[in-house]
Amino acid sequence: MHGIRNAIEVEVEKYEPGKGMEDGFELFTEVVTHGWICTDRILRIKREDGKVVCPYITCHRGRLFIEENDYIITNQDGSRYLCGESKVFDRYHL
Repeated sequence: MHGIRNAIEVEVEKYEPGKGMEDGFELFTEVVTHGWICTDRILRIKREDGKVVCPYITCHRGRLFIEENDYIITNQDGSRYLCGESKVFDRYHL
């Protein structure tokens, strides 16, 4: 059986540091210590005090750490998730 997803309108924004798009930041050392994810590609931001933090959004699965060139997708119900640049143009008509 084949089917087509219903077209829904979503907001698609490329993540930009300093614009307040994230839900929060976690110290990079905490991300590594807790072993939540593979840290190879997550975005790291060095603050003026020398601390390195990783931005994230919160979704139904918990924290999603933002990677370089990620887009934040916001559904009509306000739920959010991430989509990488390599897939966003295949999945969404912008």
